[in-house]
Amino acid sequence: MALSFCGNDNGINAYTVKEGVLNNGCFVDALNLVPHVFLLFITFPILFIGWGSQSSKVQIHHNTWLHFPGHNLRWILTFSLLFVHVCEFAEGIVSNKMMETNHLHLFMPAFMGFVAATTSVVYYHNIETSNFPKLLLVLFIYWVLAFITKSIKLWKFAEYHVGPQHLRFCITALLVLLYGLLMAVEINVIRVRKYVFFANPQKVKPPEDLQDLGVRFLQPFVNLLSKATYWWMNPLIMGAHKRPIELKKIGKLPIAMRALTNYLRLKDAYEDQRTAEDPDRAPSIWRSMYRAFGRPILLSSTFRYLADLLGFAGPLCISGIVKYLKTDDEVATPDKIKETYFGVYFMSSTELLQNTSVLAVLLFLALILQRTFLQASYYVTIETGINLRGALLAMIYNKILRLSTSNMSMGEMTLGQINNLVAIETNQLMWFLFLCPNLWAMPVQIVMGVILLYYLLGWSALVGASVIVLLAPVQYLIATKLADTQKSSLEHSTDRLKKTSEILKGIKLLKLYAWENIFCDSVEDTRGKELTSLKTFAFYTSMSIFMNAAIPIAAVLATFVMHHFLNKSGPSPSEAFAALALFHILVTPLFLLSTVVRFAVKALVSVQKLGEFLQSDEIEDDSWRNGDMTVSFEAGKKHPGMTKAINRKQPMRYQMDNYEQPTRRQMRPTETEDVAVKVSNGFFTWGNNLSTLSDINIRIPTGQLTMIVGQVGCGKSSLLLAMLGEMQTIDGRVHWSKLPDCEMAYEGNISKNRYSVAYATQKSWLLNATVEENITFGSPFNKQRYKAMIDACSLQPDIDLLPFGDQTEIGERGINLSGGQRQRICVARALYQNTNIVFLDDPFSALDIHLSDHLMQEGILKLLQDDKRTVVLVTHKLQYLTHADWIIAMKDGSVLREGTLKDIQNHDVELYDHWKTLMNRHDHELEKDIQQDSQTTLERKTLRRAFYSRETKNQIDDEDEEEEEEEEDDDNMSTTTNRRSKIPWRVCWCYLSSGGFFMVFLMVSSKLLKHSVIVAIDYWLALWTSSKTSQSTGGGTAPTNETSTVYGGNSTQPTPATMEDEDSYYLPVFIILCAAGITLCLITSLTVEFLGLSAATNLHHNLLNKIIHAPIRFFDITPLGQILNRFSADTNIIDQHIPPTLESLTRSTLLCLSAIGVISIITPAFLIALVPLAVAFYFIQKYFRVASKDLQDLDDSTQLPLLCHFSETAEGLTTIRAFRHEARFKQRMLELTDTNNTAYLFLSAANRWLEVRTDYLGAVIVLTAAGASIWSSLYNLPRGGLVGLGLTYALTVTNYLNWVVRNLADLEVQMAAVKKVNSFLGTESENYEGSMGASQVPENWPQEGEIKIQDLCVRYDPMLKPVLKHVNAYIEPGQKVGICGRTGSGKSSLSLAFFNMVDIFEGKIVIDGIDICKLPLQTLRSRLSIILQDPVLFSGSIRFNLDPERTCTDDRLWEALEIAQLKNMVKALPGGLDAVVTEGGENFSVGQRQLFCLARAFVRKSSILIMDEATASIDMATENILQKVVMTAFADRTVVTIAHRVHTILTADLVIVMKRGNILEYDKPETLLEQEDGMFASFVKADM
Repeated sequence: MALSFCGNDNGINAYTVKEGVLNNGCFVDALNLVPHVFLLFITFPILFIGWGSQSSKVQIHHNTWLHFPGHNLRWILTFSLLFVHVCEFAEGIVSNKMMETNHLHLFMPAFMGFVAATTSVVYYHNIETSNFPKLLLVLFIYWVLAFITKSIKLWKFAEYHVGPQHLRFCITALLVLLYGLLMAVEINVIRVRKYVFFANPQKVKPPEDLQDLGVRFLQPFVNLLSKATYWWMNPLIMGAHKRPIELKKIGKLPIAMRALTNYLRLKDAYEDQRTAEDPDRAPSIWRSMYRAFGRPILLSSTFRYLADLLGFAGPLCISGIVKYLKTDDEVATPDKIKETYFGVYFMSSTELLQNTSVLAVLLFLALILQRTFLQASYYVTIETGINLRGALLAMIYNKILRLSTSNMSMGEMTLGQINNLVAIETNQLMWFLFLCPNLWAMPVQIVMGVILLYYLLGWSALVGASVIVLLAPVQYLIATKLADTQKSSLEHSTDRLKKTSEILKGIKLLKLYAWENIFCDSVEDTRGKELTSLKTFAFYTSMSIFMNAAIPIAAVLATFVMHHFLNKSGPSPSEAFAALALFHILVTPLFLLSTVVRFAVKALVSVQKLGEFLQSDEIEDDSWRNGDMTVSFEAGKKHPGMTKAINRKQPMRYQMDNYEQPTRRQMRPTETEDVAVKVSNGFFTWGNNLSTLSDINIRIPTGQLTMIVGQVGCGKSSLLLAMLGEMQTIDGRVHWSKLPDCEMAYEGNISKNRYSVAYATQKSWLLNATVEENITFGSPFNKQRYKAMIDACSLQPDIDLLPFGDQTEIGERGINLSGGQRQRICVARALYQNTNIVFLDDPFSALDIHLSDHLMQEGILKLLQDDKRTVVLVTHKLQYLTHADWIIAMKDGSVLREGTLKDIQNHDVELYDHWKTLMNRHDHELEKDIQQDSQTTLERKTLRRAFYSRETKNQIDDEDEEEEEEEEDDDNMSTTTNRRSKIPWRVCWCYLSSGGFFMVFLMVSSKLLKHSVIVAIDYWLALWTSSKTSQSTGGGTAPTNETSTVYGGNSTQPTPATMEDEDSYYLPVFIILCAAGITLCLITSLTVEFLGLSAATNLHHNLLNKIIHAPIRFFDITPLGQILNRFSADTNIIDQHIPPTLESLTRSTLLCLSAIGVISIITPAFLIALVPLAVAFYFIQKYFRVASKDLQDLDDSTQLPLLCHFSETAEGLTTIRAFRHEARFKQRMLELTDTNNTAYLFLSAANRWLEVRTDYLGAVIVLTAAGASIWSSLYNLPRGGLVGLGLTYALTVTNYLNWVVRNLADLEVQMAAVKKVNSFLGTESENYEGSMGASQVPENWPQEGEIKIQDLCVRYDPMLKPVLKHVNAYIEPGQKVGICGRTGSGKSSLSLAFFNMVDIFEGKIVIDGIDICKLPLQTLRSRLSIILQDPVLFSGSIRFNLDPERTCTDDRLWEALEIAQLKNMVKALPGGLDAVVTEGGENFSVGQRQLFCLARAFVRKSSILIMDEATASIDMATENILQKVVMTAFADRTVVTIAHRVHTILTADLVIVMKRGNILEYDKPETLLEQEDGMFASFVKADM
């Protein structure tokens, strides 16, 4: 019997039971089989029945996921059990080899035990998912039986004096322990769940998260194996191939990870530090972070330590394998004394570890475990980091809502700083947490590594280690330098972005004034500075990459050279390659350490900034702190009765809005006399202790219309804010009235906005939301009311123009609306709200007269008076004073007069007369009906133009790139999946070619060279060390052919005497190779970085020039945000992200390829195993790339709204606080944060999914490589040194495989940026040349200012209809011409035609004898001047705004300012002409900005001036003066005025009336007025 269960050795009867049944070892082993067989027999039927019923629904619905008590412990114990069974099996097999015949009982029970343990865990898992605990009894019985049988075996061993020095005794003892523990776990389940032996079993509900099907992130709920391998992610990642992952697919966050939960945790930890003794002490953020999130970090660190220690198993196993490869056969010598009991052999514990096959399997298991622990550690830190970020964002947001306004306006806390806190500082802290465990894991790893090296190689190893350690500070130095340069380049790039966005906002003006090149140069200038810091950045980056690559080479070199001089001989292969592997392990922590330390420093700075921010001034208000706000974010939702919204100074204000609409109708006459708000003796400041408003005593009567009037800049808006409590009070008080007692009865029926004030600011503030959401602003939607508001604000025509009506997204990221449209939406919002008091801050400033009247009549008077609301209106339009019930006149920060119009008429005659004259000018405009053409219609026109053209061109919006477009055409599944998994080679090529061909060639060749040299170094090392072993066996065995070829065919046998010469032969080559390797490392790292840099330079330069010279049409079609994105996000990616990704990708790919090549050459058998591995790898990367791209897009697209929400909250603080909508905005912020965190969590879980899989693949590669070499060694193929080389390389593959895929995925996402930039590089430029050179144009052209328009036809785009058809006109030099006409009659188009801004496709305009189409654009536009209707100012000085070319003298500038009525104001500013203008001219009022634009036109003394309705937002007094000034200052020049109000052109010399692109009437105003039925006459009639 070759295979008898008990063996068939001579002279031993294995089946005898003379000494008692249990004393026969074989019988005891057979007994051990019983429980295993029992389990398999019982569970298999159950499992198959279960699986059969479940096969219909493969994926178990996750609301049944229910963990039994001790779930994780059971999994850990089962895994340990499996491992011990493997050891037992190995031990059995090895012992079996020692016996004469096969003894199945040595390893058969172990094998069955392994199968049974596996079955037990599968069985348990299925019971758990179907929640059927009664079946667990089977397992309980199994554990008891197994425990008993193993105990018998152990007891027999002890009887026969088999002790711990024998391996089998130890294994059996371990098994007894494990079975005992599992039994305990099972008993515990019975105790807790009471599913058997108890009368009433416990009813259990799954956790709350799982009852909610929206939760798709299952990591916390799945079993341990699925947790470790991210198995539950499979459906998501595989599914991404068929259709993209959307937000719906990733669902909601589990409750424990939501921002609210974490916010409360952090907040409690933060607030707990405020002690009673020291209430003002700033709590430490570090400590609160530790208290809230300390535990998971400790868990993660534990995982990390385990992984690092397991990591050292690799080198040790390699050294073992190489060492024992040759000695295997000698072990079996019979002269060893066999330790036999029970007639079988017992081996000692160390013997097992000398078996190469066992070592290979151990290496495999160690790798798998190490990788699993490492990924678990990463995952835990990332999850904690995300939780921390959510909590910090909520804290910051809460603080923003309480910031004092003066902080914002005085510039202590700019929007930029807040955005940085949100976008940068919180992310820095999150990253710090990610890298945190490294801080304490790395030193341990380094110390362990050095100890092991010393154990392997003695002192020389310490030399190599010291090289690594000494170079670490250099790494750190480089890292800090990197951080600094990055900071400086960031400053330059924000500067550049600011300039770019100003250019794009004012592009029309720049083109009309021919200033685009000046501004373009200033951007290029900043870009130059940015590139300089990017160059240093690239240099340091390449240095750091170089260090990372060169340090291991240097260390190896130092070590082996030292070893040679100390020991006079090279190391043995086993030592050499273990050392090599250790050096590879050591480099990583040192390289990372510098990064981690850098992040730690950054985190310190971030925490300091956060601390300062959280300590900054809040609004003066106590209810903030003791109100309900701190208790719960959602207080507002749950019990509106309790929420104490901010009390503005007086608690009485709480009762302000207690009654619903119906009660409003029944106001008693006595009440109308009441005062809604009263300010007594008020002195208010914006925080610099100079009172902006002084000595204010006013009252606002309830239910009446109060108007506040005064000149530009006299503190009207500040007064409103002071009443809202936004200003700091120096003295006095604001008193909000209580409601009459009878109204208190309605307490139960509170309207939502209980204490709120509807407030419309002067600078309109829109949310990034639909038009409807902007108007309802969180109130319930009431169709009738909504319709009424839209009509009152005449928004309907504008809404009709929008692509999706009132569901169109507007705001920063949506459609750009014009000023008037934005303002009307803000007014509509204020009117729609159901509040008692409405504050309107100059709602008419951006509206033309027609709209203002409509708004006044239909909106303010009708709606508000019907509702008996209290309205406070700030305005310049004095003609409305007649409607006011109460007037407050202001001057220079104090109240000039207060009372009704009658009072003022009686008491302050002078003021009244002043008003009267101003009103008379405009009185006849009040009742007009026809003169509609106005700014509004113009805005509508631009909108219409934009959308009309969008449809014709069908411009592909950049978010849905062409691929998506194509996908919708063909629904054929295969093509879409195919396209999504393809790599965009074309774009890569475009990127590389813009870097320059020479650089590309350099990069490729140096990369290849470098990797071949690195392989050569290691190969040489292998030859050197192997040559040692082949001689050390004594001259007896001749060196095999391989070595003799090394000596160039000289096959004489080397004698020990030649040892020295031989080392002297190997050593120099080794040194030379190492030196070459280090130099090549330097070259490659530099080439890649500088390739990226030159590509970035070229791409940005081309992009800027293309865009600035694009026709104005391009800017009408393309949203501003989209263009800006190219310059910000995309340019940043091209500058800083693509080069390192490219470098990393090429490096890891080449490393993996060279490793696989080396292994295949050494052990060709490996190639067979490579095929399935390659297929597996291909599918993993294919699935992952698609899913990762989708998740990354989701992460980006959810991050944007979050950042926008923060910045828009900071901008609209006053509005939000006036409306009292803080709770709603917080809720929104939490939702946005959670959405973004979900995407980010899924992205990082997908990364873990990939890494676990590639790491396991790597482990399989190591296993196959080891197996192949062990197998080939039986045929004496490779030498020990080469085996070591192969295994060391196989180990590196595991580290780099996942990087290949990750970098590929990253590069694919980053290449999208190149693609987007590229799509803009295709735009046509304007034709700048003209047919005559600039030299041919006379110096002082146009001197006369004579204009001939001949048969002119104009269109905006070849695709569109003409807007001017065959226009003929003649304007004499010095004439004042007025052009009027209804909307869309082509007036503005005519003004643009003078500047050749539109497509003149027929006819011509001749100025002073020259056809303007022939002129170079620069010349033409620089010789004419125009004043546009919306004022544009650039940041810089006043001088720069008036004259960017720096050609004028100061006198000329002052003269222009005087003409524009600005001289006194500018004189008063610090710095005069060099006074600062902030971005967009925000520090001047709209009226003042318009005046600056006039001054700008006066500076340019051209003989033709075109005014495009330039006096819209100026108060009447100023406008009067202006009209006179223009007439005098331009007495001898040609002035073309495009009028929206007919009275402005009654004094003109010539009037042109246009209709639908044709000239209808053309004559002197007097003659036109005589034609009774003429168009002009009807205009004027309507005006009178």
